[in-house]
Amino acid sequence: MAVKVDTISAQPITDSSEYVSTLKSRDSANISPQVEGSITQIYVHSGEHVNAGAPLMQIDPLKQEATVRNQQATTAAQEANLKWAEQQYDRATKLAAAGVISREQLDQSRANIDAAKAQLAAMQAGVNEQEAQLRYYKVVAPMSGIVGDVPVRVGDRVTTTTLLTTVDKPGSLEAYVQVPVERSADLKVGKEVQILDDQGKTIAEGKITFISPQVDTQTQTILTKAIVPNDNGLLRTAEVVHARVLWGTHSGIEVPVLAVSRIGGQFFVYVADDSGGKSVAHQRQIKLGPMDGNNYVVLDGLKAGDKVIVSDTQMLADGMPVKAQPQGS
Repeated sequence: MAVKVDTISAQPITDSSEYVSTLKSRDSANISPQVEGSITQIYVHSGEHVNAGAPLMQIDPLKQEATVRNQQATTAAQEANLKWAEQQYDRATKLAAAGVISREQLDQSRANIDAAKAQLAAMQAGVNEQEAQLRYYKVVAPMSGIVGDVPVRVGDRVTTTTLLTTVDKPGSLEAYVQVPVERSADLKVGKEVQILDDQGKTIAEGKITFISPQVDTQTQTILTKAIVPNDNGLLRTAEVVHARVLWGTHSGIEVPVLAVSRIGGQFFVYVADDSGGKSVAHQRQIKLGPMDGNNYVVLDGLKAGDKVIVSDTQMLADGMPVKAQPQGS
């Protein structure tokens, strides 16, 4: 029987593990108001790109504007009081020089000026505080980015705990990977991490930048973070993905998936051995490791130079003579 064979040779094999990972953005901001009130205007739409400082929403400022005007009027009145106190002091200085009033009365006039100045400074500080508070009624973007969902509407009353929207800056994401504590000795900053799609294909690559010094007591895992570029925009913040951590490479052997058969929970391959100048198919039990693409990593049972039969294995029997041909011939 003619069969195809693949001569096994040692080759570099990547040691890796796959874990569930959550993607997070370090350039993402949850926008909440710093004041309470009713929304009177919304300037943006979901998905819109905004620049830093661009207005997002307006909260009704009428009450705060009235407070500012009241503070400004009170401050203006105090400025008039200060001017009057200064005029009184000028008169008292002249009268004291002429001996009409006592020194004590002159000191009292000076004290009135100092008190008026201190009160005016306090009022001006209050005006500045209320004006700064007034600016919070217009919610602006803290950075350039893309506006997320806008769950509020014009007329809604909001508080400082209300989520108005989000602003996400396109760019790199952070992959949060929980690695079992058994692999803690292999964890190193700089280890490569691959983000996989549903088909197991690599769509982004990054490197470990953080390893937690503590172990999660409930899951017995170690939190690691990796910066993952997202230039093609295939990834999203808060997305759950598969992350493959590459621990390193070692020399080993692999066999094609189609060459492996499973019998009674054990794995076997057929090897073409030379016997009396002829090729004979012999069944050999092997121990498998993880898959590497379309191949199995072989941990035990084969060695470099063995000729593994990769075609028509379902028609073979142990000891059957075969005509071995190199794969691809």
